[in-house]
Amino acid sequence: MKSIKNIIEMRKLFYAIVIVSMVTLSGCSLKQMVKLAEEQKLTVEPNPLELHGGKVDFEMSANLPVKMLKKGKVYTLNTYYKYGEQEKQLESLEFKAEDFPDSDTQQPQLSKGQSFDYDPAMSVGTLEIEGVASDPRNGKSANTPRLEVAEGIITTSLLVQPVFFSAYADHGYNNKEELIPTRVSFFFEQGSPNLRYSEKRSDRGKQFSAFVAEKNVTRTVTITGTHSPEGPERINSKLASQRATSIENYYRQQMKKYDYKGYADSIKFILKDVVEDWTQFKEKLNSYGGISQTEKQEYLDVVNGSGSFEEKEDQLQKLSTYKKVFKDIYPELRTAKTEILTVKIKKPDAVIAVLAKEVSQGSAPADTLSSEELLFGASLTPSLSEKEAIYKASIKKDDSWVAHNNLGAVYLEMATTANGSQQTEMIDQAITQLEIAQKKNESAEVMANLGTAYAMQGNTDKALEAISSALSKGLGSENQSGINGVKGSLEIKKADYSTAVSSTNSATETATNLFNKGLAQLLNKQYENALTSFDEAIDKDSDMALAHYCSAIASARLGKEAQGLD
Repeated sequence: MKSIKNIIEMRKLFYAIVIVSMVTLSGCSLKQMVKLAEEQKLTVEPNPLELHGGKVDFEMSANLPVKMLKKGKVYTLNTYYKYGEQEKQLESLEFKAEDFPDSDTQQPQLSKGQSFDYDPAMSVGTLEIEGVASDPRNGKSANTPRLEVAEGIITTSLLVQPVFFSAYADHGYNNKEELIPTRVSFFFEQGSPNLRYSEKRSDRGKQFSAFVAEKNVTRTVTITGTHSPEGPERINSKLASQRATSIENYYRQQMKKYDYKGYADSIKFILKDVVEDWTQFKEKLNSYGGISQTEKQEYLDVVNGSGSFEEKEDQLQKLSTYKKVFKDIYPELRTAKTEILTVKIKKPDAVIAVLAKEVSQGSAPADTLSSEELLFGASLTPSLSEKEAIYKASIKKDDSWVAHNNLGAVYLEMATTANGSQQTEMIDQAITQLEIAQKKNESAEVMANLGTAYAMQGNTDKALEAISSALSKGLGSENQSGINGVKGSLEIKKADYSTAVSSTNSATETATNLFNKGLAQLLNKQYENALTSFDEAIDKDSDMALAHYCSAIASARLGKEAQGLD
């Protein structure tokens, strides 16, 4: 019994010695790993870290010394970004000996992409790495000292300048000179260039005389004399021209009668004659109902066929329906067609501006101006409060989508100079008006303004979606250039630099848009182009400190490239 007891005690002692030996050996292995870790190579790209699109992305790479990894052991590289009194633990790199069977002769290597959301407090900080050698079987571990592998975060992308734009829809009013055509035709007897008394006293003649009597501001009077194709008409080659001259003389007589005085000298007379031309004949024939379609085709076959003008007329005379056509159609070809271009009477811009304000204040009835004139009146005042009042009056008048859109655009402009709750209120009012306009007409202008409103609210994705919709619908050149500036600034925030370069390149050339263009080029590593854009921004605004600062950055980057360091 005593012998068995001794054996058991001896075995316990043996196992205890084995366990102690294993722990001791494990501890030694871990310490060896930590010691060898002093020779590890850690790299971070980029270094310093960079902020893009609200995130800090980098790649962590590690090369371990040969024979550092031990069987059954794990070596972990823990990554931290430390700033102030805080730190953010990131993902780890883990090395296991079984994953690197050649680690006794080759350096184990691992790389891993890392990313973390940026906080303004992180602008000053360090990226630190801590190595941990561990034995999963007993939970033992040994740590390396923390190493600083990158310092700070480059936040150049945060220099993007916000851009907002109000897209006004066209008011539909043309305040430029417009010419109104008035047309009248006088008919002549066969072979005659004389204007008959019966023509002067006809309804056409009376309307013509009344028109001249009104002394409309007239720019041109174009008179086209024609002749029919039959012999007595075509033989006299001057007949068409004489008929045009006859109407000109009559017109001048009427002006003298109604005492035009100096007005007559400003009117330009243009005389034309149409000789040996079948165009009017074919037009009259096409609308003529006196003969069948088959019979009409007989005329067209001759007219469109070969032969001289006289030969074709001789062939027409042989057709069975010629006498009927001669009687019904030919007299309408012996004409002098007159087109008078007079200036449309419009209110002067200054008058419209005053009346629009009176309508908005209720001191003039809404029908004092047309809808287009009222909307145009809003564009004539620089005052946003006056614009607001006029667009409200326009909504009350006809509730058009244009008025709602433009009122929304006014509120967006007001929001750019407001702060806090007042700014929020202006943006909300703008969106309300724009949503009403959108229900009436989902136009490019409405979508562009919604994009600006969402951008003001900080909703970049929703803003870009609305702006893309606006551009796909087609904006006028001014609105398109303006909204491209907004789009470019948002794309820089999203770190979509190449697209931002394209957008800002098509934007209105303001100092801010040119700066943003240069910034997008700088972040896209187009340093030479960035320098040019920053110089252009400085030309627009010599006091723009940011443009000078970023120009220096671009110059520095070019210097690094020249030395092969960038």
